[in-house]
Amino acid sequence: MNGKQRIEAALRGDRADRIPVMLHNFLMAAREAGMTQRQYREDPEKIAKAFIQAVETYDYDAIVVDVDTATLAGALGVPVDFPDDDPARCEGGCLPELAAVRDLAPPDVAADARVRVWLESVRLLKAHFGEEIYLRGNCDQAPFSLASMLRSPAEWLMDLLDEDQREDVERLLCHCAEASEQFLRLMAATGADMLSNGDSPAGPDVISPAMYRSFAQPWERRIAELAHALDKPYLLHICGNTTAILADMLATGADVFELDYKTDVRAAHACFKGRAVFCGNLDPSGVLALGSPERVATHTRELLAVFADNPRFILNAGCAIPPATPSANLRAMLQTAREG
Repeated sequence: MNGKQRIEAALRGDRADRIPVMLHNFLMAAREAGMTQRQYREDPEKIAKAFIQAVETYDYDAIVVDVDTATLAGALGVPVDFPDDDPARCEGGCLPELAAVRDLAPPDVAADARVRVWLESVRLLKAHFGEEIYLRGNCDQAPFSLASMLRSPAEWLMDLLDEDQREDVERLLCHCAEASEQFLRLMAATGADMLSNGDSPAGPDVISPAMYRSFAQPWERRIAELAHALDKPYLLHICGNTTAILADMLATGADVFELDYKTDVRAAHACFKGRAVFCGNLDPSGVLALGSPERVATHTRELLAVFADNPRFILNAGCAIPPATPSANLRAMLQTAREG
């Protein structure tokens, strides 16, 4: 089996010839290719080159084409800082008052140069790998997360608590959903095999499960439904400890969940078995970046043991792998998976 076939087997619930591996490794791939994050994010050919080199070096199955968490926000008017060798990051919001959402022009993310770079990199990778390697086209932020960027996280959380603001909260979520949906449609047209979004501020580390069900989950479900209408599987990523909302996340209809190492992996196994794919969830910093190869192998074996009875599993870190992760540690993770 090739990489694409292994990931597709996991999606079907079939046993592959070896544990399928998807690496959220754009930071590490750029560093190992000798690129700064500035060089990487500004040139689709460099993005493609970084991932091609990573696949050739480590022989894994699925690429997560990611750039940063500020591209859609920037396309919608949020000020963005561009460090030389760190991912782009938002600098405050662009809506000093929530009521300003009423005057926003409809989003047009296709006009944004950084969106176009992201999309072109996926086209280049598809042209290079064809049907050999699985391509997950990440589509930046889901609506709840994107709304928090437009308002700034602190102001957004205050907005959610004010019943008098509810109509404008829904207006902003709808505006952000339109932007997210535009990106999904554009990404689907590149030939990406899977679509995904991150919605990390929606997790229990930031808001309550009840608030998640009210303000984030319905929009995640809407995005997952669009991905399916585009004939693409959909992956949802939320950072932090998501144990308390696993069943609610499953109800979004997403096919795959990329979850942080803080989540109770046994609870996730019980919730998702036979219904969705679990993707993760090694600790990217404490284990992969800072651990020894022996520690990485131990944690990988422990994770594989939990999912030994479930082929709906893709090995990955729980979030983006740090750029300075030792190559020997990543190799230990992959070798352990091949032996398992």
